[in-house]
Amino acid sequence: MDVPELLLRIILAFFVLFILARIMGRKEISQMTFFNFVSAIAIGTIAGTLATSQSLSIQNGILALVGWALFTLVMGFIDIKSKGARKVTTGNPVILIKDGKIMENSLRKTRLDIESLNALLRQKNVFAMSDVSYAIFETSGKLSVMKKEINQPATKGDMNVLSTTPNTFPIATEVISDSVINTKNLAKLNLDRNWLDSQIKNADVNDLSQIFYAEVQQDGTLYIDKKDDFM
Repeated sequence: MDVPELLLRIILAFFVLFILARIMGRKEISQMTFFNFVSAIAIGTIAGTLATSQSLSIQNGILALVGWALFTLVMGFIDIKSKGARKVTTGNPVILIKDGKIMENSLRKTRLDIESLNALLRQKNVFAMSDVSYAIFETSGKLSVMKKEINQPATKGDMNVLSTTPNTFPIATEVISDSVINTKNLAKLNLDRNWLDSQIKNADVNDLSQIFYAEVQQDGTLYIDKKDDFM
């Protein structure tokens, strides 16, 4: 491939890709579903091949780009018109926390572990599981969080009303995950197994295997989420 042809291919690939991106709209960036992600990769790959591979003619490369873009637009139109098709192509939002309880089955369905859930919550400025009333995993991969009423705007803290319970720890800390005790975190908090056992007993939990997740709150109390929570 000589230099003039290479330049022509690059210019054509750029402008065709730019025009198609404008026609398909901003959804490819702002609301990336699985299908959008696959579509963006495919179109980018075709554009790259058109620009650099002599085995793909310019005509066929442009036709491939336009064809894939049209297919994406048609699928987007079907998604808008058909709720059933939308479920197939994008799926449904999944409730991960309901009424303050972690839905373990939903976590397994979305292939998330408790550490990943905590990371998503921290991105929403939520640092304690007990602060959450509902958390919904959207089809875009983002987490929508509704805090409990006491933690929503215009709380006592916003009105400069001091809490009567001083914070013992700087942040809520995990001590049990999937029935396994995190002894390192307990040690960091200067707590021991006897303290943990007494807190579990006070919560009317008979066996450690019943606990999916537990964390020590800032005020020193223990938040416990039991296993087998159902929708």
